Amino acid sequence: MWFKNLKAYQLTQPLSLDEDDLQQVLNENAFRPCGSQDTATMGFASPFSQVGKESGAMFHKVQERYWITVKKQEKILPAAVVNAELADKVAQIEMETGSPVSKKQQSDLKQEITTRLLPQAFKKNSYIHGFISIPERMVVIDASADGKAEGWLALVRKAIGSLPVVPLARHSLQSELTHWLTDGTPEGITLTEEAEFKSTDELESVVRVKNQPLDSDEIKMHLDSGKLVQKVGFEYQETLTAIIAEDGSFKRVKFTDRLKEETDDIPKDQVEARLDAEFALMSAELSAFLDFMRTSLSLEQE
Repeated sequence: MWFKNLKAYQLTQPLSLDEDDLQQVLNENAFRPCGSQDTATMGFASPFSQVGKESGAMFHKVQERYWITVKKQEKILPAAVVNAELADKVAQIEMETGSPVSKKQQSDLKQEITTRLLPQAFKKNSYIHGFISIPERMVVIDASADGKAEGWLALVRKAIGSLPVVPLARHSLQSELTHWLTDGTPEGITLTEEAEFKSTDELESVVRVKNQPLDSDEIKMHLDSGKLVQKVGFEYQETLTAIIAEDGSFKRVKFTDRLKEETDDIPKDQVEARLDAEFALMSAELSAFLDFMRTSLSLEQE
């Protein structure tokens, strides 16, 4: 289990989790499939359920880090299908009555069509993984969008009663990331050849570069013109590569082969043992990495 995107949060108060109580409240809010008229449902699932393994536990704990998984099921009902049926129905009514169908009538017809088609709609399952690290008082979610992360947080908060968090990054990192290019990076950070720049004028022009050395004259020209770094690629201590954005989120996280090879001695058919080892390794590395970023970028400053 290797996270691909990171949304990180800081607990504002100490948190204590009783394992029996946690298992109970997660079970009480467990995932259930969509009913005939549901458009989507969300609930907790075993962290191992995505790979077809049900451990019985609704969370997985390693070194006071609690891995919790939210499963979401959505009905896929293409708008084009609904609109095509609506157009046929409207045409039929207008031909039979000789009068145009009002917007209110069309809205009611559309709802009727949707209600009729929903039970036949395809279902799409997705998972949102996150962990709560008690030692670092940190929450880390594998999500690229705020909506997915907020969905995980809201469901966990509802289950355990309270989850007081704030984003790990309390301010825009444009200035700090720009200094990485102009003044050098913190020890342990190496820039890769990908970045996005944005001007500070009213035009807010954006420049994206890939496979471009970030110490080149072309990049210097963008910086000299006043553009600030919005996103930049980097490698951290031969452990992972990622893109950091000015809001403090991390995308396209890839752990290095050197790190992943540490679990190679576990047979692939021992799925749960392998996932346990991967989570232990990944969560420890991410906690250390985010703590490093918190300090080097002064993330807690407002």
